[in-house]
Amino acid sequence: MKAIVFTEYGSPDVLHIEERPKPTPQDNEILIRVHAAAVNYGDTAGRNFRAVTPRKFNMPGFLWLPARLGFGWSKPRKAIQILGNEFSGVVEGIGKDVTLFKVGDPVFGYRGPNFGAYAEYLCMRENDTVALKPANLSYEEAATVPYGSLMALGLLKLGKIQHGQKVLVNGASGAMGSYAVQLAKYYGAEVTGVCGTPRLDFVKALGADHVIDYTQENFTQNGETYDLIFDVLGRSSFARSKTSLTATGRILYASFKTKQLVQMLWMSLTHSQKRVICAMTSAKRHTLIEAQKLAEAGTLKTIVDRCYPMEQAADAHRYVEDGHKQGHVVITMG
Repeated sequence: MKAIVFTEYGSPDVLHIEERPKPTPQDNEILIRVHAAAVNYGDTAGRNFRAVTPRKFNMPGFLWLPARLGFGWSKPRKAIQILGNEFSGVVEGIGKDVTLFKVGDPVFGYRGPNFGAYAEYLCMRENDTVALKPANLSYEEAATVPYGSLMALGLLKLGKIQHGQKVLVNGASGAMGSYAVQLAKYYGAEVTGVCGTPRLDFVKALGADHVIDYTQENFTQNGETYDLIFDVLGRSSFARSKTSLTATGRILYASFKTKQLVQMLWMSLTHSQKRVICAMTSAKRHTLIEAQKLAEAGTLKTIVDRCYPMEQAADAHRYVEDGHKQGHVVITMG
């Protein structure tokens, strides 16, 4: 099979096409012919993980070394040389013990840190994070749904979002933030999205009630208060954001450092009702099925900015990293 491979860390130009062995499904696995894979932050960061210093790492510093060793110190380990963690495709083969899928089923799914979706074929266990593709979405659209919807669904539940609350999503145009905006609306919140100038219309199209251009306005200084601030990349410190919280407000960090963990512990020990929440959520098949149903109901929608053939994977990564995208970017396989 053809696969998009990187055998050294670096710029998008390290991505190239190679022939790799076509996988064979085990007894409890399905063989998927990949139609499309999204380009997200995990892919671009993984491609050049050597440049991700502890300071740039979006998690507590003590996790950086295990992550770096897991990826490979001087070059990527062979097991992760094929990037891509969210995809859509068709089941082409099944193991003898598989009962949840049949050959010909259109599916979508999430690979997480295992990657492997930048290839014509991949295998997954039937109970992994894979489900039937939303019937109303194209393969290109469906490939952009898993990561963002899974993370946003899990984290908003951990943040105890409630109907009628005022919610601000900082980083509303990204893979996770775009679904957080839509899900917050689904839960009945009044939603404000924060993003850069080129993506204001994109966030409005997602259903945000209000949009703030962070290049023109600092949401921590506009006098508005929110019941929940969902910070996708951990860019707003609690010290600056606490005045933007209601008396019982919470700031939820999807990416966080040790400092935020300490703040979370400290706030839990004080008499203040304001809270800092640092949380991670796992990708489960039942959550992906929930996202599938929400997409089919029209609650979740996705906007694909550009599609690139696999031979132009480097251009796809370059377009994402240059900050031009207004929506999602997809690589089509074969």
